Amino acid sequence: MTQQKHVTLVITHALRPEDSSEYEAWLGKIMPVAADSPGHLGANVIRPTDGQGMWNIIIRFDTLEHLYGWTQSETRKQLVEEITPLLMEGDHTEVRTEAAFWFTPPAPHVRQPKRWKQFLITLLVIFPSTNLVPLISGTLFPGLKGSLLLHFINDACVVALVVWLWMPIVTRIFAGWLKKA
Repeated sequence: MTQQKHVTLVITHALRPEDSSEYEAWLGKIMPVAADSPGHLGANVIRPTDGQGMWNIIIRFDTLEHLYGWTQSETRKQLVEEITPLLMEGDHTEVRTEAAFWFTPPAPHVRQPKRWKQFLITLLVIFPSTNLVPLISGTLFPGLKGSLLLHFINDACVVALVVWLWMPIVTRIFAGWLKKA
């Protein structure tokens, strides 16, 4: 049974802050291997802030089967076994099938940001994208001006920029502000 929407693997690792550099080196090893897995759509690492030790890795796959193929692979098992001595609470994984959860807390004890903050961050990303993309595409495709095809191209570009580029960057930059009450 194939999943129609993409699926996301959220991995949470608790570490002592002094183990960060060793963990970063390990991430440099495992992330390219994960990226070569069938159905891999992208990954983000949410690093801890303010001397905390909670790391969150978000990996997207096109189907549940491909996600499980990666999580159950011998390669991943060996790499996780390699880092396990540093993990204070083990390798905690969670599968999410929602299409977008930029503001969903990575752990149950973390509060979701206030709605007005979510609104401002989303507006910060959407406003420039919806203004710049049509400007650029209108210049590149002057013959399509006003057409449904150009609107589709604009919408696809904006969504791609927001999902894969801007939101991951902006939510990481503003992570501290988003967490404040």
